[in-house]
Amino acid sequence: MLIMNHRRMRDEKMAQLKEGRTAYAETHELIRLIKRDIEREHLHVYFDDTKTGCWFIPMSDKKSS
Repeated sequence: MLIMNHRRMRDEKMAQLKEGRTAYAETHELIRLIKRDIEREHLHVYFDDTKTGCWFIPMSDKKSS
């Protein structure tokens, strides 16, 4: 079984979000860490909680016509 460092994974997911890319997390601990960092950095992100994990979808400040 491969064990990943949650903080390193969080950093990778946060980098994806800052680049405007969608990120996905499966574990409750990783989801908690990502949500905490999103709040700290005041990012506009939509959370889509599913039975198997959570999608983090960056939202732009611009409105489309």
